[in-house]
Amino acid sequence: MAENWWKNAIGYQIYPRSFKDSNGDGIGDLQGVIEKLPYLQELGIDFIWLNPIYASPNVDNGYDISDYQAIQPEYGTMEDFKELLEKAHAVGIRVILDLVVNHTSDQHPWFIEAKKSKDSPYRDFYHWQDATEQKLPNDWQSFFGGSTWTIDPETNQAYFHVFAPQQPDLNWKNPKVRDEIYQMIRWWLDLGIDGFRLDAISHIQKADWKMKIKDNPWAPFMNVSGIDAYMQDLKALFDEYPIMTVGEASGVTSKKAVDWTKEEGYLDMIFELEHNVRKGIPGQERIDLLGFKKVLARWQKHLEHEGWNALYIENHDNPRFNTVLGNETAKSAKALAVMYLFLKGTPFIYQGQELGMTNFPFTAIEQVDAKDSHSYYNRLLAEGVSEKEALAIVTRWTRDNSRTPMQWDETKNGGFTSGKPWLSVNPNTAEINVASEQDDDSVLNFYKQLIAYRKDEKIFTEGGFDLIAVNDPDIFAYVRSNQEKKVLVLVNVSEKKRHLELPKRIYSKKWQLKISNGGQKPIAKQMTFEPYDALVFESVNQK
Repeated sequence: MAENWWKNAIGYQIYPRSFKDSNGDGIGDLQGVIEKLPYLQELGIDFIWLNPIYASPNVDNGYDISDYQAIQPEYGTMEDFKELLEKAHAVGIRVILDLVVNHTSDQHPWFIEAKKSKDSPYRDFYHWQDATEQKLPNDWQSFFGGSTWTIDPETNQAYFHVFAPQQPDLNWKNPKVRDEIYQMIRWWLDLGIDGFRLDAISHIQKADWKMKIKDNPWAPFMNVSGIDAYMQDLKALFDEYPIMTVGEASGVTSKKAVDWTKEEGYLDMIFELEHNVRKGIPGQERIDLLGFKKVLARWQKHLEHEGWNALYIENHDNPRFNTVLGNETAKSAKALAVMYLFLKGTPFIYQGQELGMTNFPFTAIEQVDAKDSHSYYNRLLAEGVSEKEALAIVTRWTRDNSRTPMQWDETKNGGFTSGKPWLSVNPNTAEINVASEQDDDSVLNFYKQLIAYRKDEKIFTEGGFDLIAVNDPDIFAYVRSNQEKKVLVLVNVSEKKRHLELPKRIYSKKWQLKISNGGQKPIAKQMTFEPYDALVFESVNQK
């Protein structure tokens, strides 16, 4: 297990821009992370994943990198990063960085040189094709809307990008590109970091430019045949170090994820993106619990014996779960934690999730920073949607809900900054914050209890998984089991009082209540759950 330390670890995702500002400029920074290491240590997490901290023009919040081996000045310096690495390691916290190698910024020296002429030695670092405005190489569409091709009138060619035009895709077929990337990866690993989260890694291979899109618009650049060779190269490099790797690998199904994450697979785990199943009218959408749990259960079963899951309910691109699946109370925040923290895999907690943070109550589009949200808003207005309705539709799911600053105390800016925050702090920081959640009954202390319990019980690392009440639209219930014991997790993920008849194999056994976010409840054939009740039981004297 020493080399697989991540299997019994809890991760904590930090969005540096919004975590803690140490110098009053309104932007979170590395010294702010250093300042809060004691908080993270007390929470009980084992590693932090930092969203990109590299030099960047910030067209896509740091995912457009202009220098892989420099720190974005607003976050600090390389010396600050080395200090963070040293001090985190001193308190037993590992550090994982984002690795963005599908594309660079158009301000990266490689692309600046590539754009100068067709004869540039860096031209082939990217994908260029002859093109005119009237005749592009193909009709593929980017994730950010519009064509994947941007014309360069100087050379009568176009370059390819699956994201924004300012994020040109690297040409992985070019061995010189791969060599440069591998050298950069080795540089960071030799510095002593503990692993990578690989952004958009399933897009590095592209289909033939002549491929016609049939139903899936992303098929030409999502887990395309031939990617295996590149992933094997990366695996060989990663295997030289005692690190953890997690891939953002859209297009990799739960069945194929076994090959990606088994012992001889490319990565240790991957983030799956399909469990955020929505329902409801635009502007009031919620997570569909039934669809959500069926997707998670499928991933649990397919990776039960081989491969490994990365578990999450929140991140920097999604809204706050306590709003879109909970009811914004402390009790629902606790219920959601129980629901996913005891599944098989490595759990990730997103900053503020452990406090029960909620979506921001946007009242004007000017409060939104995310460019894709502004584009969506303007598109809705052009379609005749009213400003009020367009704002509701866009802000319900905007990524800025999770990017509002961390709420440290009840002061004006939530203790995040002494200056003007880059994004407004949620006004409920007066009630939901670290300082006010020091009492035993808080969401924060409940998370500490769950983390300690999970790490103490090897059943959560090794045990099997079986879903109960498979078709219930409100209740997420499952059993984790190994040869020594069973753990039963029962969560009512709704605002309704619910009744559930347990199967005989469950209610006929003896169980001891270990964790509850409400009152005491014995196991019975007919169970009654109050809204957002969450209960965890251990089997008593049974194999």
